[in-house]
Amino acid sequence: LLSLLSIVVLVLVKELNEQFKRKIKVVLPVDLVLIIAASFACYCTNMENTYGLEVVGHIPKGIPPPRVPPMNILSAVVTEAFGVALVGYVASLALAQGSAKKFKYSVDDNQEFLAHGLSNVIPSFFFCIPSAAAMGRTAGLYSTGAKTQVACLISCIFVLIVIYAIGPLLYWLPMCVLASIIVVGLKGMLVQFRDLKKYWNVDKIDWGIWISTYVFTICFAANVGLLFGVVCTIAIVIGRFPRTKTLSIINMKEMEFKVKTESDDETLQQVKIVSINNPLVFLNAKKFNTDLMNFIQKENASNQPLDDISKYEQNTLLNSLSNGNCNEDAAQPCCSERWSLVLDCSGLSLFDYSGVSTLVEVYMECKGRSVDVSLANCTASLIKAMTYYGNLDSEKPIFFESVSAAIRNIYSNKNLSKLSDHSEV
Repeated sequence: LLSLLSIVVLVLVKELNEQFKRKIKVVLPVDLVLIIAASFACYCTNMENTYGLEVVGHIPKGIPPPRVPPMNILSAVVTEAFGVALVGYVASLALAQGSAKKFKYSVDDNQEFLAHGLSNVIPSFFFCIPSAAAMGRTAGLYSTGAKTQVACLISCIFVLIVIYAIGPLLYWLPMCVLASIIVVGLKGMLVQFRDLKKYWNVDKIDWGIWISTYVFTICFAANVGLLFGVVCTIAIVIGRFPRTKTLSIINMKEMEFKVKTESDDETLQQVKIVSINNPLVFLNAKKFNTDLMNFIQKENASNQPLDDISKYEQNTLLNSLSNGNCNEDAAQPCCSERWSLVLDCSGLSLFDYSGVSTLVEVYMECKGRSVDVSLANCTASLIKAMTYYGNLDSEKPIFFESVSAAIRNIYSNKNLSKLSDHSEV
């Protein structure tokens, strides 16, 4: 009954905070108010003895003195320690990437790996249990409106205050109230069930991985389910990976289009062609997105006039998506304020949910940067997956049967006069 009452209060107050957050400057910290009220009520009515209500109980005060961990037991625990470290890092990275997507910033996997290692090396001298990002804490920070590391700093300070000062005051906090706060905080995670339909329409194999990982997590534990999901995903990608010669990078011939304007003056406008000649899956989707967006930013930054140039030599980005590097040979011609990008998907023989998500994100990002994006040589399954995934409503068509058709459409709409270079990823 107390859990139900706590959940109702939390949901109602949080919904009201969400509705009126633009009108009020200070959001009511309902979680803190509920903790204080429940602890005070439990203390006054002695619910622990009267109703057998489980409370937090005694919290040790202070931090034990640092000691060097016993290295003689390393050989006995190294196998389990490796599994715990792997699962903890994957869980932390997954939550970091989810936060980055929610608040639209980038995450460096290597930096996260270093931070995760340091956060476990130092506490080992105080005999702390292995640490990792927690879904409950992350969801709790979301619900309070936290967006920066300042929130984590404040949380750490508050934890230290609890350990050294007010820990005994939380003795009477009911465990059911604490669980209710976590459940309500996970509401945003639970509504991700709505994405199952999208997964099914985009990639049924990813849908199966989602369901099986969820079942393993419920039946066993979060670390077991996460480990199963990672191993299963890697095994499926290896099994689906094409083994044909069509994945080799083939340089396309440069194409030139000339269109006369109404004033019979020939104008020169750039069209960048990016040829995707490798599978686009979760293993390389992020690197593809990063390299392509860096390329687009560089093109947008270059804005100087072009002199008497009749033909540009083709520039290529010869690194494959599997390696993830994107290098440009020679100087690139500069683009005008608005230019066009054509993604040649003829070599995109395999994609998953992450790959489709990346393509849609690239399209939406370019749309906000005044870059017209067209996709050529797309398979019917790719068009269907991208249509189901995101809102691609556009006044202009974005899918074309060939690169030539895409370029003809660009020139007919914008009075373009020349294709300047062709980049291959």
